[in-house]
Amino acid sequence: MMMKKVVFALIALMIAVPVLAQQQQNFVYTDATTLPVFGKLTPDTYGPFSRLPESLKGVTRDPVWTLGLASAGIFVRFSSNAGVFRFRWTSTFKKLMDNMAPCGTRGLALYIYEKGEWFYGGTARPNLESKTSEFNISCAGTNGAFRDYMLYLSLYDGVDSLSIGVPQGKVLTTPIANSPRADKPVIIYGSSILQGASASHPGMASTNQIARRLNRVVINLGFSGNGKLDYEIAEYIASHPDPGVVVLDNVPNCTPDMIRERQIPFYEIIRKAHPTVPIVFVDGPVYPGVRFDAGKARVGQFKSEAFQEVFAKIKATGDKNVYFVSSEKILEADNVGTIEGTHFTDIGFLKYADVLTPVLQKLLK
Repeated sequence: MMMKKVVFALIALMIAVPVLAQQQQNFVYTDATTLPVFGKLTPDTYGPFSRLPESLKGVTRDPVWTLGLASAGIFVRFSSNAGVFRFRWTSTFKKLMDNMAPCGTRGLALYIYEKGEWFYGGTARPNLESKTSEFNISCAGTNGAFRDYMLYLSLYDGVDSLSIGVPQGKVLTTPIANSPRADKPVIIYGSSILQGASASHPGMASTNQIARRLNRVVINLGFSGNGKLDYEIAEYIASHPDPGVVVLDNVPNCTPDMIRERQIPFYEIIRKAHPTVPIVFVDGPVYPGVRFDAGKARVGQFKSEAFQEVFAKIKATGDKNVYFVSSEKILEADNVGTIEGTHFTDIGFLKYADVLTPVLQKLLK
């Protein structure tokens, strides 16, 4: 028995020593604001890693403004020859949610570029007791070679400050590869699902999955519970000088009357600024609970009917650059696509990306 205890103690020590050595390394830090930041519609957002410009403060509704401080869809790009990174970041709210993992709400996700593709490298887990977090991610398998990295920021909290540390003697610099491409981005407007509820980590949000597949920046304008066709957000979308595709996925947050009243004016603001840019209308998802809830099924049906009615009116005007995507196949009324019957699991986001990516690929060509 004593021998077993000694063996276990030695094994524990062998595991602990490299971890301790890693923690005791001297790291040299780079302020992430000095690196390329992508996923923002405009560079002059209220904070370096938030989504709305200061000009909308006091103009848009308070919930929209607050949600715009979240860094959903925003990522930092860099290149390095380090085998380990230490991330220090300060969250805006120290937000926790009962239907979403803290790694998705407040964490960071690292991806590594190899042979033209992005591969998951690790998740920086947040400190639940403080707004300030520090976490190491080891990429020892990179063998000291220079590689490109992409760091996705928090989905449901903001990032007020971010520094990336590499061991002394290693280098962190601006990225080498042009990926994802920033020209003609995809701009997607929508609800909490679009914002990223309830992805396990930021890299699994649908907009980030789609961006990696398309090799194209996707700008996330999802506002939890507040994708309600606010016209100033349409004007904000319209202000982008050269979008590739605009996607409107706002049905989950709208009533049928709201869709009938506000969807066409919202679309017209964007269309006036961009006469030929493809605009994709995504119908609301069919949630798994409708099988056993006739009332919920009717609500979804009424929303969908209003949305299709509005789309038909737009199509009848002769606009040849509008497209409709039925979302029936996103969840397929199964039992694995949502966390609580509404917000998506990683599987739900995977299915969403499977449905939308081919549409966007075709339009971007």
